[in-house]
Amino acid sequence: MKNLKKISIASLIIIMIVGFFVFDLGKYFTLEFLKESQGSLLLYYEQHPITTIIIFFILYVIVTALSFPGAAVLTLGAGALFGLVLGTILVSFASTLGATLAALSSRYLLRDWVEKKFSERLKTINEGIKREGSFYLFTLRIIPVIPFFVINLAMGLTKIDMKTYFWVSQIGMLAGTIVYVNAGVQLGSIETLSGILSPSVLFSFVLLGLFPIIAKKALEFYKKKKHGL
Repeated sequence: MKNLKKISIASLIIIMIVGFFVFDLGKYFTLEFLKESQGSLLLYYEQHPITTIIIFFILYVIVTALSFPGAAVLTLGAGALFGLVLGTILVSFASTLGATLAALSSRYLLRDWVEKKFSERLKTINEGIKREGSFYLFTLRIIPVIPFFVINLAMGLTKIDMKTYFWVSQIGMLAGTIVYVNAGVQLGSIETLSGILSPSVLFSFVLLGLFPIIAKKALEFYKKKKHGL
C-alpha cells in the first residue's frame, strides 16, 4: 500500500514536470513575458486583488516545490506587481513552503532507497546536521551558490526536523528575497530606455551581484568571532 502511494505521488510529479516542458510553459516565466504582460497583470490586480494574490502564491509554491525554472522571474514579478513589502511577504512564505514540500517529497520518495544505498555517507551527513544543522542550512540559504532545488532535495534526505527546516530557510532566504523583489520593483517602474540607467535601478542590480559576496564575508566574520579568532 505504501509503495503504491509512493508510485502514485511520483507519477503525478513526473506527469507535471513532463507537461511543463512538453507544453513549453517555461515561456511564461521569462523576463520578456513579464515585461510584455506587466500592464495587463497590473490591471487584473487592480480589479481582482485577492484573487491575484492567491493565484500568485499557489503558482509560486508549485514552481518551487517541483523545481521548475522561473522562480527568479516570479520574484521579480512580485516586486513589479505587489511592491516591496507585500511582494516580499508573499515570496518569502511561498518559497519557503515550496522548498519544504520539495524536501518532504524527497524524504518520502527517496530516503529509504538512499539510506540502503549510501547508509554510511548519509550517517556522516546526518551527524553534521545534528551538530550544527540549523547554521549549516542557514549558510546554504544565505549564500546562493548551490542551486535552490538541490538544497531542497538533499536536505530532505537528512533527518533535519521540518519545522526547523521551514523557519531557518525562511530567515536564510529573506535577505536575498528582499534584494530580488526590490529589483522587480525597480524593473516595474521602467517606462523608457533611459529608466534602465536610473540610480535606483542600477543600485538594485548591483545588490543582486554583490549579495552572495557580502553574505559570504559576513558568515566568515561570524565564524571567526564564534571561535575567538
